[in-house]
Amino acid sequence: MSSFDHRKYRPFPAIDLPQRHWPNQQITVAPQWCSVDLRDGNQALVEPMSVARKTALFKQLVTIGFKQIEVGFPAASEADYNFVRQLIEHHMIPDDVSIQVLTPAREELIARSFEALRGAKRAIVHLYNSTSTIQRQRVFKQGRQGIVDIAVAGARAVAAGAAQQPQTHWQFQYSPESFTATELDFAVAVCDAVNDVWQPSVEQPVIINLPATVELSTANVYADQIEWFCRHISRRGALVISLHTHNDRGCAVAAAELGLMAGADRVEGTLLGNGERTGNMDIVTCAMNLYSRGVDPGLDLSRMDELIRTVEDCTGIAVHPRHPYAGELVFTAFSGSHQDAIRKCLAQQHSGQAWDVAYLPIDPGDVGRSYQELIRINSQSGKGGIAWVLEQDRGIQMPRWLQIEFSAVVQQHAEQTRAEVPAAQLWQLFRQYYLEQDGPWQLEGYRARRQGECDEVEVQLRCAQCKLVLHGSGLGVVDAFVAALEGETGSSLVVAQYSEHALGHSTGGAAMAYIQLSVDGRRHTGVARSSDIVEASMLAILAALNHSAQQQSLVA
Repeated sequence: MSSFDHRKYRPFPAIDLPQRHWPNQQITVAPQWCSVDLRDGNQALVEPMSVARKTALFKQLVTIGFKQIEVGFPAASEADYNFVRQLIEHHMIPDDVSIQVLTPAREELIARSFEALRGAKRAIVHLYNSTSTIQRQRVFKQGRQGIVDIAVAGARAVAAGAAQQPQTHWQFQYSPESFTATELDFAVAVCDAVNDVWQPSVEQPVIINLPATVELSTANVYADQIEWFCRHISRRGALVISLHTHNDRGCAVAAAELGLMAGADRVEGTLLGNGERTGNMDIVTCAMNLYSRGVDPGLDLSRMDELIRTVEDCTGIAVHPRHPYAGELVFTAFSGSHQDAIRKCLAQQHSGQAWDVAYLPIDPGDVGRSYQELIRINSQSGKGGIAWVLEQDRGIQMPRWLQIEFSAVVQQHAEQTRAEVPAAQLWQLFRQYYLEQDGPWQLEGYRARRQGECDEVEVQLRCAQCKLVLHGSGLGVVDAFVAALEGETGSSLVVAQYSEHALGHSTGGAAMAYIQLSVDGRRHTGVARSSDIVEASMLAILAALNHSAQQQSLVA
């Protein structure tokens, strides 16, 4: 039999939930958020964080706006104990922030947790014990009543510990660990037993945390579990139903969102999803999902790059470049069709309008990203993206015909180098192909005047080693200059395409001109810039003429 055999696994049972309500719900307000980066996140690291790194991450969490932060497991770790004491003794916890500590339902560990919290203004004691069928049968070898007795004894010890420190504002939290693998009726029974001890009220609610310690099912089944639990738990109005989803199936964010639709009030997770095995629920993604649909997430994620640097420095884990909302490339388009759509939508997106840009669910500027990062160029890129980068970076507004021509140049370069073409290199290619081309025809000066309906020009040129003075007239200076050149060269010269625009001060010139010149029926491109728009037009015509001369030389 093959070692890769699906038959050794069982489907997760469906939940008997007639007339489920959650599919018709919408999330219209943000949940309470609790960061567990300093506990779940830290215990998942190959090299746990030092006190300095924990402190830096704690400060970042406060800056973002978390009001509940799980800071460690002080009963099981001397490092965590000392960190909790440092936060309290150095007055590092804002008055409106509750620190949370985790403790198993064991009396001596609960007592140690309260020692660590002595002097805290606001604290959440998070009590847990395992309740799942497999844990009861194979780990603890206990029946249901034995598990309930452990939870109740722990709840009594927590209540007694809090009573000894009345100066602290306490909140209690209980987790039936491995909730998703626990029979729902038993999960309700053990939570009711704990609440019988704690006696929650609307004024002093208890947090009941329902963890998907291991993600076992599709997200909709988790939502069914949450709605079933909320329907059957006693004292629902005095409880804060909390979610703690893991990412074993890659659906932690989806499960949390559906769980909120099913009636939950609170979400635990980590920044960018660090956690054991495949990770915890990613609060950044979940919060930004709310933001992208017009819901205030209650967290300030506008300085995304700063957040990423802190997380990477503190955990040693690099953020994937395609991580939702946070990755380096997440707003970047390489595909030509995507680039063109983004460019066109941005051109029509005005201040005060609801955001509606193809391929961009949010405005990258909201999280501190610049528009220059949206479109990057490689061999898959199209003319629109290339044009957009040059326009954003250099003020170059290429007409469509030039976009088509230059994109072929860029694609050939990208295919030869097998690499991305950065904006600086794109500009170098543009200069090389259009602005730095030498040739026999050089402009030395000109004079132009209006004579009735016509323009007349006198142009001083150098062709090879000869100096020339040409005269021409036409409907406009460009037409007059072409007429003068036509008389000198004996060729048929027709301006097939013409475009010009002013440049910004930072680009080193005042104007750009783009010419497609037909020379005896063959089209040639000329591009030039100058502080004088008339001169730029003449230079562009000469550039096209020089290109024609080079082509003829190659043929000869």
